[in-house]
Amino acid sequence: MKLGLSTYSLYRAIESGELTVTGAIDWMAEQGCEHVEIVPIGFDIRTPGLIEEIVSRAADRGLDISNYAVGANFAVDDDEAYEAEIARVKGEVDIARALGAKKMRHDVASRQGATVGQFWRELPRLADACRRIAEYAASAGVVTSVENHGYYMQSSERVLGLLAETNHPNFRLTLDVGNYMCLDEDPAAAVKRSIGEASIVHLKDFYLRRGDQDPGEGWFKTASGNYLRGAIFGQGDIDVREVLRVVKASGYDGYLSLEFEGMEECKQGSRIGLANARRIWSEV
Repeated sequence: MKLGLSTYSLYRAIESGELTVTGAIDWMAEQGCEHVEIVPIGFDIRTPGLIEEIVSRAADRGLDISNYAVGANFAVDDDEAYEAEIARVKGEVDIARALGAKKMRHDVASRQGATVGQFWRELPRLADACRRIAEYAASAGVVTSVENHGYYMQSSERVLGLLAETNHPNFRLTLDVGNYMCLDEDPAAAVKRSIGEASIVHLKDFYLRRGDQDPGEGWFKTASGNYLRGAIFGQGDIDVREVLRVVKASGYDGYLSLEFEGMEECKQGSRIGLANARRIWSEV
């Protein structure tokens, strides 16, 4: 197992100019990270020379570049837009290859107010897009994946359904242990159900409050109307000890990538979360 951090965890410091992306890599190395996951939020990955700088700095600090994570949406009704999105994501595969990342997560679909029936009718078209990108990525030595997030493509049933429909060995799952809560699934049970498909695991924690107990600013709602707020890993309401026990018992021995999205200062939240994850993994 290699523990590391997503640049998404530090995007506020990067966006504000407090840290550059390479400065964030330095900071991660100082916290004992073994890898960095690149998420181009708060910076433009296409800035001339930046990819080369990231690759060089990660190598100098002894960090793997584990994963490259980008947005995408193939749930479009226009064939021209659908083909354009596939072509665009193939271009993101080229960036993953340039980074030396062996894994890449791309989003698959987002729709507001869609029915369950619409999802299952649309599934073959979504899977076709994923299959075509997975085939392209295989030639570049990059494993692609879907993440359980975004409501429409978030439940364990739906991501496993997509993987089965795509049916390609180069298309896997970026398994976020916290995101199942957004669909009101029990995280440990959902992780146990899906860990066998994981190419990389995201560590995340949330505070949870019942829907009839509005906690005020800073919270968002689950699918059934409960309230969630990002927490420092190990301090929220997810049973992270049981979740990590499930991951470890499965035999998974790949990258664990912490995603901090709480209200605390991002370096502090990330530092404490990394320490908690490292300690709990050793104990379970």
